[in-house]
Amino acid sequence: MRTSYTDTALRRGRRAVPLAAALGLAAGLLTALAPAAQAADDSSRARAAAGATVPFTSVEAESATSNGTRIGPDYTQGTVASESSGRQAVRLAAGQHVEFTLPKAANALNVAYSVPDGQSGSLAVYVNGVKLDKSLAVTSKYSYVDTPWIQGSKTHHLLDDARLLLGRNAAAGDKVRLEATGSQVTVDVADFEQVAAAGAKPAGAVSVTDKGADPSGQGDSTQAFREAITAAKGGTVWIPPGEFKLTQSLSNVDNVQIKGAGHWYSVVRSSRFIDQSSAPTGKVGLHDFAVIGEVTERVDSNPDNFVNGSLGPNSAVSGMWLQHLKVGMWLMGNNDNLVVENNRFLDMTADGLNLNGTARGVRVRDNFLRNTGDDALAMWSLNTTNSDSAFIGNTVSQPNLANGIAIYGGRDITVKDNLILDTNALGSGIAISNQKFLDPFFPLSGTITVSGNTLVRSGAMNPNWNHPMGALRVDAYDSAIEATVDITDTTITDSPWSAYEFVSGGGTGKAVRNVTVDRSTVDKVGTVVVQAETPGAVRMADVKATSVGAAGIYNCPYPSGSGTFSLTDGGGNSGWDSVWGDCSTWPQPGGGNPDPDPKRNLAKGRPATATGSTDVYTPGKAVDGDAATYWESTNNAFPQSITVDLGKAEPVRKLVLKLPPPAAWEPRTQTLSLQGSTDGSGYTTLIPSKGYRFDPATGNTVTLDVPASTPNVRHLRVHVTANTGWPAAQFSEVEAYLS
Repeated sequence: MRTSYTDTALRRGRRAVPLAAALGLAAGLLTALAPAAQAADDSSRARAAAGATVPFTSVEAESATSNGTRIGPDYTQGTVASESSGRQAVRLAAGQHVEFTLPKAANALNVAYSVPDGQSGSLAVYVNGVKLDKSLAVTSKYSYVDTPWIQGSKTHHLLDDARLLLGRNAAAGDKVRLEATGSQVTVDVADFEQVAAAGAKPAGAVSVTDKGADPSGQGDSTQAFREAITAAKGGTVWIPPGEFKLTQSLSNVDNVQIKGAGHWYSVVRSSRFIDQSSAPTGKVGLHDFAVIGEVTERVDSNPDNFVNGSLGPNSAVSGMWLQHLKVGMWLMGNNDNLVVENNRFLDMTADGLNLNGTARGVRVRDNFLRNTGDDALAMWSLNTTNSDSAFIGNTVSQPNLANGIAIYGGRDITVKDNLILDTNALGSGIAISNQKFLDPFFPLSGTITVSGNTLVRSGAMNPNWNHPMGALRVDAYDSAIEATVDITDTTITDSPWSAYEFVSGGGTGKAVRNVTVDRSTVDKVGTVVVQAETPGAVRMADVKATSVGAAGIYNCPYPSGSGTFSLTDGGGNSGWDSVWGDCSTWPQPGGGNPDPDPKRNLAKGRPATATGSTDVYTPGKAVDGDAATYWESTNNAFPQSITVDLGKAEPVRKLVLKLPPPAAWEPRTQTLSLQGSTDGSGYTTLIPSKGYRFDPATGNTVTLDVPASTPNVRHLRVHVTANTGWPAAQFSEVEAYLS
């Protein structure tokens, strides 16, 4: 029996991990444009492609020149290559190098890297052959996280980020070389950026240094920050260039703007910046500075977050660099109309941002998130409902545990124009889910809009299931999906496993309903386009697939006999009409359908429907492989029938019908016929009506031989008009065989 998997949106725990930068697509290069002004109306927000508009250009190490060793591609949980962007990186022994050619001018560098556990070292930096007097320190301090309380997790969070202002301007075409010293270093990706000059103090702002803050980072500036916030209520607190150490968190942050000179210049060293459970009146602004923590373990009970709690309504967070924290923003209480935009979330041991209910009208947009140890962006409707909120135009790279974007409950939620790359373990690129974790939980309702998203190398092998989760997952984990889920204009590229998954992750067969998938491009999917594992229905139109690894559709609801999943062809689909034929075997990437066992029961585990059923005696009980369970139709209402969908047209030559074997079942005769169909619409009679005796003395089994001249059929229907032992049709198993 499949063990239910555990998403990790709630569980915070042991050691943090850094992950690599990941924007490299086919050419190993993503060029980022300068930040653009946000449109007031999200619906009018135009962009050339999904993802955040960022001020840096990422270049993959594997596309650069190196005398090191290229590793990957790898999709195995818990390896450096699998957690790297593009699932590849370059490993440098001490003295080896990787050299990048700049695609644009830059004066700053951020590198995603990994060093062996327990080691540290540095990367010497050369520009056009000239060694800089500054180097990049590299360490395993924030990496190698173990979370044994999360089922199926392995040591993860194997990468980290290190940044450096070069102290000079390098032009497009210049060479930047990184050389490992003191330790082996695996380089994943380098972000090159042209950083503007430090910003100026706003007029009338209260500087933290005026209250005694130490810009050298040596003294404790906590009290100075508190005093500046109190003095500036209704105005602005200024954080000038420098490093400022806070040993305690800030609270009573209300109706104030806290602004820095830019996150490359104004740096706060704190693992707990704001922690306030009370409900402020709001209008808090946090802008243009860095908060870099010292979180090396994931401890769920600790508020090791940039923001823990509430900022109050009508607040805004922008231009921030957040790194080495447990969670960037763990938002509880009233955060109505919050805007979070143009920020970088790097190397969190858990979530990047998690919106815990009680929030309306929140917009999280144009953020870049790399190497989170849980859901990068999540909405979780605990205690009350998140509503009318949206994740728009974000780039999520390399979440190493859980999902890129996860929506757990909520009403009228939008996930739009996001780019998600390289999800690694226990998660999908996007998850739309009714997994509650705790009560009171408010399931999905209204309309959930998932539009214009691009998922690259997304989806992961779930070790608890022993088969994977799709790039985009709709999950009736704890309760049925009753909301309208509209999925449109999705691009799924290089998914190592499946593209779309419809599942009840708790393993209880809750239904997924009211889902439509319109206009989607799927290219290079490892196994199947549609992975249907629970009862329900979806309508799919204009879904075009190329390079499908095994088959178009895997339709095997779990538990066996829990019901059927109906896939309605809305037209315009292409490239994925084949069906995986064996529910006892999960397809392997690129493996195609296995050679089937010619003696197998074609009906076992297949979707079954009936004209009616009584109490718990549902049609799925007749195809679950257990002769002790049975289907019973509506009583006193002949005729009745049960229909089994075999998944594809098969040359059925024998049908075996069973009743439970105990002697308590007295002999009876059921009058029945067998019908078949290729499309589930028009049926022809394969075996005419006749009375068949079921006798416990002979195993309560009846065998029907289907004529050899019978054409192949996909749908088998047993039509019953009478039963001498009970006023209903009854079968414990309906079995179909090739011979």
